[in-house]
This record gives sequence, C-alpha cells and structure tokens, in this order.
Amino acid sequence: MTVHEEIYQKAEELSSDFKYTEKEVSIILAAGHGKRIKSHRSKMLHAIWGSTTVERVFNASSQGIPSVNSILVAGIKAMDVMSVIGKRQQTQFAYQAEQKGTGHAVQVALEKINEKKFEGNVFVFPGDMGLINKETVAMFRNAFISSKSDMMVLTGIFTGNAAENSYGRIIRVKGMDDEGKPCGEDCGKVIEIKEHKDILSLPEDKPYLLKYKGRTFSYSKEELIENREFNSGVYAFDYKKLVAQIKNLSSENVQNEIYITDLISLFNKSGYTVSAVSPEDQDVVMGFNDKSVLKEMENIFRKKVYNKLKNIIEIDDNDDFFIDESVVEHILEMDKTGIPLDIKIGKGVYIGKGVRLNYNLSLKKNVFVNGNVTFGKNVHVWENVHLSTLPHQQFIIGDGVEILWGDIIKGNIEIGEKTKIESSVNMTGSDEFPLRIGKNVLIKGTSYIFGCIIEDEIFIEHSVLIRKKINKLVKRNGEVQRIRFFLPMPSGIDAIENL
Repeated sequence: MTVHEEIYQKAEELSSDFKYTEKEVSIILAAGHGKRIKSHRSKMLHAIWGSTTVERVFNASSQGIPSVNSILVAGIKAMDVMSVIGKRQQTQFAYQAEQKGTGHAVQVALEKINEKKFEGNVFVFPGDMGLINKETVAMFRNAFISSKSDMMVLTGIFTGNAAENSYGRIIRVKGMDDEGKPCGEDCGKVIEIKEHKDILSLPEDKPYLLKYKGRTFSYSKEELIENREFNSGVYAFDYKKLVAQIKNLSSENVQNEIYITDLISLFNKSGYTVSAVSPEDQDVVMGFNDKSVLKEMENIFRKKVYNKLKNIIEIDDNDDFFIDESVVEHILEMDKTGIPLDIKIGKGVYIGKGVRLNYNLSLKKNVFVNGNVTFGKNVHVWENVHLSTLPHQQFIIGDGVEILWGDIIKGNIEIGEKTKIESSVNMTGSDEFPLRIGKNVLIKGTSYIFGCIIEDEIFIEHSVLIRKKINKLVKRNGEVQRIRFFLPMPSGIDAIENL
C-alpha cells in the first residue's frame, strides 16, 4: 500500500456520516505545511495555549455553528493532522494530495458532500487561525444569513504602518462611480481582493479601474496601499452557487495555483452579491507564517486569560503562567457563587486539563499540576512541586493538606485531610497499587513511597515503602509508632564490588 493509499484509508476510517437535515457545512483548510515556520511539524500542529491551531479552529467552528457538518482538508503531515482531530460526529476528512491552492482545497472538500442531499451554506476557515473563537464564528454566520449575500468575507483592519501591510486588500464599491453617480444599494459591496505585491506593481500615474455591474470605479495606487481592510481567509457561501462557480476557477497565474479569492470576481460577474464584515476583536483574524507571530499569538491568548481572571484570583506574574481553558471556565463558574476564592498562583505555575481547584489554594513558584488532580480547601503547595496523573487516573487531595518544596507525586492517589508532605518526597500510585494516605499523616526526609496504604496519624521519615500497609500502632504511652529509616532488602547486590 502506498503512502497516499494509507492516508485515504485513514481519512475514510476517521470520517463519519453527515446529517443532511442540517443546512450548514464548515470546511477547515489544514493541508499546508508552512515553510517559513521552519519545523518538521505541520504548521497546523503548532500549539497556542496548549491546543494545536487546527483544534482551535475546528472547535470554534463546531461551537459557533450549532450542529454543523465539518470537513477537514489535510495534506502535508496528513496522518498527524487527522489524528489530532480524531473521529468526531458529522465530520469528514478530505486529502489534498497535491497543494494546488486554497481554491483547489475547497474543490477537494466539496467532493465529500452529496450534492443531491445538501442545500444551505458553506463556511471556510484557515487551519492556522488559532485565535478565532466561537463568538466570532457565530457573529460571522449571523451576519452572512442576515445580509442575504451569496458570498461573504471576514476581514481584518490593519492598525500598523499601512506600507507594512502585506495582506490582500478588500476593495469595495465606492460612494460614487467614475461618472459621479451614487452607488446606491451596491455601496460597500466587495469587488475584488487585491494582493499587496500586485498593488506595488501598479503604475504611479494611472488609476486602477474596476467594473462592477456595468459601472467603473477607480482607485489610486496610494489609495489601495492605504486601504487597511484585509482578507482574513474566512469565507461564507451559498452552497449551490459555490458549486456552480468553483469549477470555473483557473490556475493561470504566476504560482499556477487555484485561489479561493478568485471566486469574488466569478460571483460578481454572475450577478451574485459579495459582502464583507469585520469582527470587533481584531486579534481573532491573526494567522501565522513564522515562529515570531506564533509567539505573539500565544502572548495575546495569555493576556486574554489573565484579563478574565485578574480580579478573581491572584496571579503573581501575568507573563509567566499557564491555566488550561477548562480550568479557567471552572474558576469563572466558582466565582458566580459570590464566595471569594482566595486562589494564589505563583510565577511559572502550570495548571493543565482536568485539574479542579478549590477555595484558599496556594500554588507557589513553578508548581506543575496536570491531569485529574482535585484539590480540597485550604491546600498549600510550595515551590517546584510536580503533581500529575495519567488520563484515566484520579488524584484527590484533602482539605488542609500541605505539600512542600520539590516533591514529585504522580498517579492514582488519595491524600487525607491535614496531611503534610515535606520536601524531597517522591510518591506514586499505580492502577494495580493505588496510594492511599490517611488523615494527619506526616511524611518527611528523603522518602519514596509506592502503592501503599497508610493509616491516619502516621509519621514517616527517610524511608522507602513499596506496596506496604502501614498500620496505626499506638504504644503504651499513647504515642503512635513512628516509621523511620525503613529500607527494603537490596536487589542486584552481586553486581556491586568495592573499589
């Protein structure tokens, strides 16, 4: 089986049936590699705030358009890109074996739709638009429906030096044509998207002329350069009209590629309406071609998270923290109760997916928490502690627990209330041998504990305990027996000799 055959087979395995009673399809273009990103990974698999850009676009589309059917077009690193999304309801995968442009990618996607069964709207999203969100998608969808247009473009507004704007410009119908006649109801309709390099090649002394419904509109070169409205790469179409026109796209250009932007002129020539709308939050239309822009997008996302939380919890360094979006949502829900959370997050803290925070929680500098870790109330975790689980495991920390510097605690674990784990302790619980620690336990010194059951009020110091039951043994004087310097019998001693 060839590589291409394997990809087609994988695409078929991951694809699920469309629900043709739903009248909307979303196409996500994730076939490109992105040469300027200078990475062996697909451009679409680079992450922003813990999630790949293609996941972010897919989720924004799915959440912003209820019950939408989805088509993801994969190409470079197709197996990796498809595996990230995995099998989803009402989702098909299309393979663009040769990258012949955005228009060609849409052609490949449309082959997945049964033309006899579907009518409605098609939305197209670039897979690298990692800051787009469900609110923007919903706004764009509603704007397209209410406009009664046949095609719509989501645009951005460039805020920097116009000469540095390398995006394609949105050229709209002016207020007056060349004969001085008002544009009427056509005012603001989109005539063309003009690429920046093509604008630069225009003559200085001649206007750029465009025909629209038999009327001529002229634009100076300077006017086009100063035009700050640019193409984001997000589109909406009437499906039937898209299918009728997309086969007329040509690759007769310098790059020999089929461009989706050429559909604008085809729609206009056919008497269809093309409009455009821009979001309030301009950050959402950002895409990236290199590592510096990807980092900028990560910083923008971090600022958005910080602004959501800054008046709810304490974050020591707003430039150095990570809190997974699911945890952010949980914090926001907790805040709705009106009870102060008193959660403190130190510099460099990482809080991953699955973690559940609680009231009066303190996570000091560089604490790492990931997986199904559930905190009780009044828990304090000191610097450089690592707490984690595998996806199917549970780690429960009781009220009033304190975990000191540098501890590593992983796996299937329960820690009882008011227990104290001092520094230099390493503990693990497996599926077969979970770790269960009772209430008011003190573990200190250079200790390692695996898969044990430890009863209440036990004192453990400088010990290695593997699959042991530690019973609460009360001496005659009423003190609980301490466990100190317990070491198992050595293994492999025959391979060791004195020097």
